[in-house]
Amino acid sequence: MQAPDTVYAFEKHLDGWLKRLSGPVPKGFAKWSPRQSVQFALLLGLLSAAMVFWPNNFFHPDLLQVTFVLGGLGIWRFGWWFTHAVRAEIFARFKWPGMRRRADAVWQSGWRPRRLHIQMTTFYEEPAITRRVIGSILGQIRREGIPTTLWIGTGASYDEQIITEFVRTHAADLDAELVFLRQNQPGKRMAIGMILRAMNRAGIRPDDLVIFMDGDAVYGTDVLEKTCSMFGADPGLQALTTNEEVLCYGPDWIQSWLSMRFAQRRLAMQSHALSDKVLTLTGRMSVFRAYHVTDETFIRTIEADHLDHWLWGRFRFLSGDDKSTWYHLLTKRAKMTYVPDACVYTIEQIEGSGTERMVQNFRRWSGNMLRNGTRAIALGPRVVNPFIWWCLVDQRLAMWTMLVSPTLAVLTVFVAPAYLMHCLIWIVLSRTILCLFLFRYARSADISWPFILYFNQIINAGVKVYMIFHLSKQKWSNRGNQTAGNGGTLRDRMQNAVAKFQLVTTVTAFVTALAVYVGALELPPLF
Repeated sequence: MQAPDTVYAFEKHLDGWLKRLSGPVPKGFAKWSPRQSVQFALLLGLLSAAMVFWPNNFFHPDLLQVTFVLGGLGIWRFGWWFTHAVRAEIFARFKWPGMRRRADAVWQSGWRPRRLHIQMTTFYEEPAITRRVIGSILGQIRREGIPTTLWIGTGASYDEQIITEFVRTHAADLDAELVFLRQNQPGKRMAIGMILRAMNRAGIRPDDLVIFMDGDAVYGTDVLEKTCSMFGADPGLQALTTNEEVLCYGPDWIQSWLSMRFAQRRLAMQSHALSDKVLTLTGRMSVFRAYHVTDETFIRTIEADHLDHWLWGRFRFLSGDDKSTWYHLLTKRAKMTYVPDACVYTIEQIEGSGTERMVQNFRRWSGNMLRNGTRAIALGPRVVNPFIWWCLVDQRLAMWTMLVSPTLAVLTVFVAPAYLMHCLIWIVLSRTILCLFLFRYARSADISWPFILYFNQIINAGVKVYMIFHLSKQKWSNRGNQTAGNGGTLRDRMQNAVAKFQLVTTVTAFVTALAVYVGALELPPLF
C-alpha cells in the first residue's frame, strides 16, 4: 500500500490502521476469510493431485543418493523448526501464564519503578509518525502515573520542533521531563551513547528502568504496564523485548513478507524465552534495568563495538546496537525474556525498489548476526545456555544447508529432468505446511506466504554466504544513509580482491562437489 499524498490523509489512514491492529487478534478459523480458505483448498488439492498422478522419480536409480540427502536435510531442518514450534507452545501454555499472573499481581498491589527513562533516537522522521509515537508514550505515562524522563537523541532541529510542539500541547499535566540531545558525531550508536552518558550525569539509579526504542515505534495498549511489571515480579530479570507488528507503506508483497517475518519472530522468541534468553534485544522496543545501562563497558560497547578480523582488520559496527546490548548482557549471564502480550507497532515507508530494500535489510540483519554470532558462540554453552548456543551455531550451518536443496534440484536436470518437478512440489508442499503453523502467530492467513517463505530463505542464505566473506561492508539507509567498508585505497582493493577470491572459490567448490555427487560432473581419473 502506498502512503497517501497529503499529511492529513496519511495521518487519517495511519490512525485507522493502528486502531484495527490494536483490536483483539483473531483466533483459529476467524483468521481465514472464505476467499483464503478456497485458495488454500485449491493449492492443497493441486499438490495432492501432483503427488498422486505425477510419476514418482524420487527413487530413480541414478538419483537415489540425492533423495537420501534431500530427505536427510529435510528431516534435520524441519525437525529443528518443529522443535522451536513445540518449545513456543510450551512457553505459551505453561510458562508464560504464570509469569503474567505474578506480574499483574505485583502491579495491582501498587508497585511501580521509581523512575522510568525512555531513550529514543530519531532522524528526519515523518511528522505524522513522530506525533503518533510521542502520543502513544504520553498516553501511557498519563495512565500509569510513572515519573518519566524522555531522552531524545536528534540530528537536527527538524524533529525537535515537532516533538516540542506536540508535548507542549498534550503533556502539560504530566510528571514527565523532556530532554533533547543533539549529537555531534554521526550514527545512531553515538547518539545512544550520548544519551546514556547524560543519564549517568543526571544521577540515574540502578533500580530504575530504561527503555530503548526507535523513532518509528508506536506503543500498543498497556505496553508500559505489561513490561515494567515483569521487573517488579522477577528481581532476577535484567532485560526484555516485546512483540511487534508492522505497518508498511510500500509494495503489497513487502507488507506480506514483513508480516511473515514477524510471525516467525514470535514463534522463535517464545521458543528462546523458554531458556530465559533471547537472540536479540530488539532496538524497536527493549527494557533494561539501569544497573547495566550505567556501566561504562555497556556504553562503550554501544558506541564503539568492533570486530578484529584477519582480513579486514579492526572495523566498527555501523548498525546492530541491539545485538551489542544483547551480547554485553550475554557475557554477564543475564536473564532475558520476551513479552508476547505487549505489542509495539513499527511503521515502515518503502520508497523505490522493494527488492533492493529487502536485500539491504538482509545484508544489515545477516551482517549483524554473523558479526555477533562468532563471539557469542565463543562464550560457550555454559555462559550462553546450551539451547541458545546451539541456535547460534545452527544459524551458521543453515545458510549452507539451505542452499544444498535448490542446487541439487537444478543439477539433477542434467541427469533426470523430471526430478526437478518433484523438488518443486516438495518445496511448495513443505512450505505450505510450515505456514499453517506460522498462521497461529499471524493476524490472518495469506496464500502468498509459502512462496515468500521459500524465496526469503534462499535470498537470506545467499546474502549470508556473501556477508561471511565481507563482514566489514555495511550499509544502512536510515540515519543519513550510512555506509562502511567501501574505501578506495590500494589496501581496500586488495582486501576486496581476497574476499571475492574466497567467495568465488568456496561457492565453486560447493557447487562442484554437489555436481560430482549427483553425477552431473565426472572427475578425471587420478591414476
